Amino acid sequence: MKYPWIEEYLMEKPGVTKDFQEEWNWIRFHIGGKMFAAICRDDNDLPYYITLKLEPVEGEFWRGQYEDIIPGYYMNKVHWNSVKADGDVPDDALKDLLDHAYKVVFEGLTKKKQKEILEQEGKAL
Repeated sequence: MKYPWIEEYLMEKPGVTKDFQEEWNWIRFHIGGKMFAAICRDDNDLPYYITLKLEPVEGEFWRGQYEDIIPGYYMNKVHWNSVKADGDVPDDALKDLLDHAYKVVFEGLTKKKQKEILEQEGKAL
C-alpha cells in the first residue's frame, strides 16, 4: 500500500477506535461507535481501497479531482468514497480527506458524546 501511515494517523485522533470486520476483511475506524474510515483488504490481506465518509458535495468534488477516488466501494455511493490504495492521490490530499471524514462523523454525534470524547482526551469542546 502506498499509504502505510494511515492507521497510525487515524489512531492519533481523539476517541478513535478500530476493529476488524472479518466477513469483509476490513480494518474499520470509528468515532463514538460510528465508522468514518476503513482499510479494505483483498483475499491476500493487501489493501486495495481506503473508504471514508464525506458530505455528498465534498465527495463529488474530490472524485472530480482524482480518478483514483471513486464512489464508496460496497457502501452508500452518496456519502462514502473509496481511494485506491496504490493510486495517485497525494498524501496531503488523503490526510485532508481523512480529517474531513473524521469531522463529518464527529459532528454528527450528540454534543454530550462529543464532550465525553474530548474530555477523555483532555481537550475542550
